[in-house]
Amino acid sequence: MFEKTIGIDLGTANVIVSVRGKGVVANEPSVVAVSSDNKIIAVGKEAKMMLGKSPDDITVFRPLRSGVIADYRITLAMLKYFIRKAMGLFWISRPDVMISIPVGATSTERKAVIDAGIEAGAKRVFLIKEPLAAAIGAGLPVGEPTGSMVVNIGGGTSEIATISLGGILAATSLRVAGDSFDESIMQYIKKTHNIAIGEVTAEKIKINIGSATEVPDEDQLVMTVKGRDLITGLPKSVDIKTNDVSRCLKSNLEEIVSAIRQVLEKTPPEVSSDIIDNGIYLTGGSGQIRNLDNFISERINVPVFVAKDAQFCVAKGTTIALESLEYYKRGITS
Repeated sequence: MFEKTIGIDLGTANVIVSVRGKGVVANEPSVVAVSSDNKIIAVGKEAKMMLGKSPDDITVFRPLRSGVIADYRITLAMLKYFIRKAMGLFWISRPDVMISIPVGATSTERKAVIDAGIEAGAKRVFLIKEPLAAAIGAGLPVGEPTGSMVVNIGGGTSEIATISLGGILAATSLRVAGDSFDESIMQYIKKTHNIAIGEVTAEKIKINIGSATEVPDEDQLVMTVKGRDLITGLPKSVDIKTNDVSRCLKSNLEEIVSAIRQVLEKTPPEVSSDIIDNGIYLTGGSGQIRNLDNFISERINVPVFVAKDAQFCVAKGTTIALESLEYYKRGITS
């Protein structure tokens, strides 16, 4: 009998769910709203709409920190929501689920993810490291005797790895990613314009007008930002330009470049040679920031490419790996 298999990119900022034969079926924020009597009110998009706007009797949680579970009960409720969404109204049998985890996750953190997946409705839970899943989803030849390198920049972490023969050769997990970018934007606007903005607004700035490098004046994008004046306490608006964003992101991006260098230094020479020929691939939602490929390439002297459907590479990779467990067994925990 045909059984559903579900792949889940369990990200700090977003949960992306992929189902065999259907592709990506859900892409929603990793946010849960809870009432004062500990009842789950909303999950995903509906919960994120409450961020910064909820009354005192509603708390809006992000139950994942740096890609791992910070609050088990709320993460469990979130996983139940997404598994049910993927399965539909009628379940013939419990699904097999593959969930991505950061390369630096401890055994305790891995066990917590497996336990939550089983309790949420899965028959079996498998774990795969995020950069390996990203490489598989990006279509890189991870199972072959050739070197590949992927930089997956999500919400809570940037996962960087070199891969060959289905295994990770060298890797690091850096707690500098999309959330850090948003925080830098918030601090820049606070310091420069004396305006307080929320994380939702900062994320919109990053997505709509952000760039990793400064651009000519005629190519700059402009966004009107509204927030609270820190001096008067009254609402205020100000125009933010692309080069404002690139300046406040620079220190974060330099940290990611430094981490890439460290991984390359640990990589065997023959694999490094392959990477020079094949390039580095960017995946993850924040890997799509304008001109980020050029920013990294100029500093590493290696070609850098943004993978197709970069945001969905990890979720797609989890599904592909789940369909070929034997082929990818070196990188999978069950």
